[in-house]
Amino acid sequence: MRLTFKTTSKQFWISSRLYSLFAAVNVSFAAKRLTLAVMLGWGLVGNATRSAAADWPEFRGPNQNGTIPAAKAPAEWSEEKNIVWYTPTQGLGWSSPVVVGDRIFITSARNTDSGDAALAGPQALHLECYIATTGKPIFDRMLIEQPKDAPSIHKKNSHASPTVLASDGRLFVHFGHQGTLCTDLEGKILWRNLDHSYSPVHGNGGSPILFDRKLFLTCDGGDMAYTLALDAATGKEVWRTPRGISTDRPFSFCTPQAIQVDGKWQIVSPGSDIVQSLDPETGNVIWSVSYEGFSVIPRPIFYRGLVFVCTGYMTPKLLAIDPTGTGDVTDTHVRWTYGTGVPNTPSIVPVGDQIVMVSDGGVASGVSVETGKKIWQKRLGGNYSASPIAIGKQVYFQSEAGDAIVMEIGDEPKEISRAMLPGRVFASYAWLDGDWIIRAENGLYRIGER
Repeated sequence: MRLTFKTTSKQFWISSRLYSLFAAVNVSFAAKRLTLAVMLGWGLVGNATRSAAADWPEFRGPNQNGTIPAAKAPAEWSEEKNIVWYTPTQGLGWSSPVVVGDRIFITSARNTDSGDAALAGPQALHLECYIATTGKPIFDRMLIEQPKDAPSIHKKNSHASPTVLASDGRLFVHFGHQGTLCTDLEGKILWRNLDHSYSPVHGNGGSPILFDRKLFLTCDGGDMAYTLALDAATGKEVWRTPRGISTDRPFSFCTPQAIQVDGKWQIVSPGSDIVQSLDPETGNVIWSVSYEGFSVIPRPIFYRGLVFVCTGYMTPKLLAIDPTGTGDVTDTHVRWTYGTGVPNTPSIVPVGDQIVMVSDGGVASGVSVETGKKIWQKRLGGNYSASPIAIGKQVYFQSEAGDAIVMEIGDEPKEISRAMLPGRVFASYAWLDGDWIIRAENGLYRIGER
């Protein structure tokens, strides 16, 4: 069943605020968001056309932290089992899939000299769309042609790593230093902003977020580092806020987070050596915490009144920050610090009283939300870039080599199953009506029990 609504601009603004309000609290409000959206007559994020089931509109999903309310989900799959469909994809991209109604969107990059997925050389940056029920391609649009002299990237990265953001019948497509675009659901370009070019190190990575009719991006390159707000309707710059510190390695790749504290909104934006909380209207710094770390990738989360931030290379730490302060709160509002098995790349996920994570080297951990003490730790094996997903108390860890490990989280976690797909997997999962959408190196999979 599909629900079709007409929204005014005022309704879009209100629905976006409501969506952000509930998403910032925790997973227990997911059902309330859906019920409220249906009662008020518009989509969770203002989409004009919505499916009856919730979409997966951005990196880390509608709760913005990789959580899904307890539900039945496939825990086992292989090339012979629980594959609803598979469709090959072209080029290379590590953006995670997003789901809007009956459509799936990803981005990719293709070498225009050879047509393959080579990391070097001129690249064509594409937006792709697939039918969610069958995997059949709907369209494939080239949005940006990257020049031959474009900077090189890390061998584990792609030229299309930021995840698409979907809202109100629009797609916000970001390619880091190469530019940001807004399209409709058919891939037609509505606006394009190529003004924020900076010197990248290792390529692009951080995904955009949408709040209060603004698109928020991190622009942390080798020559400059700042957080940027664009008008979501026009793509014009609203404000930019420099990191305000001197650091030898200013480059990072983080996705910001909108939170509400004491009735006021903040944009939490981690970068190299510092995390800043910014006023979404003005870009003014509300509070900041300094640390030692660069190339910050994991998205921060807001859970049980605390902001959790991973500090990046070389020795990552997990910080729990009380976001009620003002100014430099490094010495006053960091509630605890944890430093064993903290990821450089995968984001963290909250599960009950724990923060659950997996390091890039395959060490999974559960840490107490309240105290920062280690509850458990287990070596999974393999290397990890995809962010774990929690459905109830089950957490899905996806290795780069294609192995998925499902664990039941408690004081002593229990391994439930292991699954395997061919090819590398760096993208995080999307969720669709009880099924997983998984992007592997050479194609998309829909995983479900049938």
